[in-house]
Amino acid sequence: MTTTLTTVMPPARPFSVEECAALAQAGIIDAGEEADVLAGRHRFTVDEFLAMEAAGVLYKSDRVELIDGVIIIMPPIGDSHVSGSNWGTTLFVPPLLGRATVQVSGPIYLNDNTAPQPDITLVRWNAPGSGVTGHATPEDVYLVIEFADTSLAFDQGPKLARYAAAGIPEVWVANLRAREVTAYAEPSGAEYGNVRTYRVGESISPGAFPDVALAVADFMPPVDEESGEPL
Repeated sequence: MTTTLTTVMPPARPFSVEECAALAQAGIIDAGEEADVLAGRHRFTVDEFLAMEAAGVLYKSDRVELIDGVIIIMPPIGDSHVSGSNWGTTLFVPPLLGRATVQVSGPIYLNDNTAPQPDITLVRWNAPGSGVTGHATPEDVYLVIEFADTSLAFDQGPKLARYAAAGIPEVWVANLRAREVTAYAEPSGAEYGNVRTYRVGESISPGAFPDVALAVADFMPPVDEESGEPL
């Protein structure tokens, strides 16, 4: 089974005249590029994207990601999304201490123009206090986890394809509405060749750490006893 690239993309973040002027003043763009930024034609690099916080244009609290040079607006995080991410992090940390770092909502440099921020990423272990800095690259990554509600089509389409193209070895997409986790492995081109869905009542393990088993139910929101629908 393979994944299929879809065209579902969140909207691009617009920039005001004042923000374009601030970008130019900070040296992030040239003055002559302001018109392209206003019109949505400019494609940003990762370095430009990260410099926007110091320029007072973007902040860490903003729900945005850089995909193919476009800064896109991600939907707000709901309670189920937060709970799943928090609980997944809590479950991963103890068994992986000294083996992998559990990165929460941090960027991965897929290439010069793409830096998504997955909900959870298992990356190469860096001991606390080691002084190692910088953001993860595909070579550092064991597993990416995305918790999806309204963003499911994007997470399983364009975003997943870019993870595959970058060689991310394994991606889990937790579908909070269906209460299931789909695991994607064996990247080839813009697709994954090994796809399996795990449902409530089953357990799932990262390919890099098969001894670490997590119950799918622990990732999922509770359900209404009468309707059976997620709360």
